[in-house]
Parts: sequence; structure tokens; C-alpha cells
Amino acid sequence: MEYIRQATIKDVSRIAEILVFTKRMNYRRIFHNDKVSFGEIQVYPLVQDMLNNPEKLKNIWVYDDEFVKGMIHVDGERIQELYVDFFFENQGIGGKLLDFACRRKGCRSLWVLEKNESAIRFYERHHFRLTGEKQLEEGTEEYIVKMENNISWHNG
Repeated sequence: MEYIRQATIKDVSRIAEILVFTKRMNYRRIFHNDKVSFGEIQVYPLVQDMLNNPEKLKNIWVYDDEFVKGMIHVDGERIQELYVDFFFENQGIGGKLLDFACRRKGCRSLWVLEKNESAIRFYERHHFRLTGEKQLEEGTEEYIVKMENNISWHNG
């Protein structure tokens, strides 16, 4: 059974929940900025933004088996975001979303925080390699590094 589908309006609260809580769990230890983690990053404004701009869901795909457990945001050949709800990590969901993006959507690259070592290891296990390119994450003093998929996928 196929559990990955395009996101719809009915998914926005789960998507926002996953984005907010996963970002807090993964990035607070890197950025050490509670003003951003708990002040700026909020579920309700994110839901409102997606409801007011439903076109933002066009490139978001969700893993849904009873309810949404993860999401991936693609932009052309680039993966913009990949998040799995903390409670469903280590169940293969992130790998399935990544495989979907590469095989079905032709994604070949992504940028990840240099200090997010667990994410880098995850992507490496899924055939992504560091390219050596890095740049400052906009508005921060942290670097992001580029990773590319080293497998030639055929769409289908």
C-alpha cells in the first residue's frame, strides 16, 4: 500500500505540528535561541500561513498511514525539508520519503546544517554525499552544507 501522497488542506495542522516540534527538538541545541524556538516558531501562525496560501502545499508530500507521520518538501531537484514526527522516528518513514523524492520527483540535492550530524549520517545512509560546498544559513552564524545523491534514479 502506498502511504505517500500530496499534502492537502486537511493536513496543515499535522504538518505544522511536525515542523514546529521537530525543529525545536533538532535545532535548539544548535542555535541556543529560545526566543526563536518558542517565540517565533509557533504552530498556529504556520497553520494560518498554509491555509491562506494553499499553493505552498503543492510541493509537500506526506507519509500517511492512519494519520500524517512525516513530510517532505521538494523544489525541483532539491529537497527543501524532510521531517518525521519524533514519536515515529526510526521506523523507516524518513527513508521512504527520501526514496520517493529521489525516485519519483527526481531530487538530487539538499542543504543541511553542518552541526546536524545525525541528519548528515541519515542522508549518507541513503546515498547522499557531502559535496564540500557550504554557506551561512541566512540570518544565523551557522553553516549549511550541500549534499548530493550519488545514484542515478529513473523517474517512475
